[in-house]
Amino acid sequence: MIERFADGYRRWLLRKLPPGPLRDYCAVPLPRRAIDYRQVGYVALDFETTGLNPRRDHILSLGWVVVENVCLLLGTAEHRIIRLDCDIPAESAAIHRITDDQSATGETLNRALAALFATLTGRVLIVHHASIERGFLAATCRRLYGYPPPLRIIDTEVVARRVLDRRQIIYQASELRLHALAERYNLPRLNAHNALSDAIVTAELFLAQTAYQDAGRGFPLGDLLC
Repeated sequence: MIERFADGYRRWLLRKLPPGPLRDYCAVPLPRRAIDYRQVGYVALDFETTGLNPRRDHILSLGWVVVENVCLLLGTAEHRIIRLDCDIPAESAAIHRITDDQSATGETLNRALAALFATLTGRVLIVHHASIERGFLAATCRRLYGYPPPLRIIDTEVVARRVLDRRQIIYQASELRLHALAERYNLPRLNAHNALSDAIVTAELFLAQTAYQDAGRGFPLGDLLC
């Protein structure tokens, strides 16, 4: 049912959308849930935003990196700073270290999303705490293209929660944060609150989680999806 709905929505969008980045993305089928996860391509993505509400807050920057053949491809890493038409709140600048001057030299969100969707075509999205990226992607695509995008999403926070619940381990919510989980898996420490750094950590966490779950046997992509 989920498989048919997602692909049906994608094909419906193909009839509705004018030529552009989202239509080009929708022209390629989403990876099937039954396929071995090792045969799928992924894009680990992170947004830095001025707040948590996609209706009133703005995307400050995007970072992403591709995972193919169960390998992180650092040569594909992208960091895009977005040019805003408003001042960046002081509290956001303090956290993300993106200033008004940096934003002024950035690019339009439309252009950044076009590059993102070109990379994401035919691949699965990996994020940590998916409500942020899913919410901002949906809101932004509605504004730019008229419709939210069809997506296959893996949330590394959800994957971690499933593992801990299955092992009946008691945990605090703070232990599910991206860098706390990275430390749990002994992953390299990178700067937090930078879109590209967090995307790379998310990709590394995904590879660590799947290596733990896989044990060389493989399993269906659907076992990882939200």
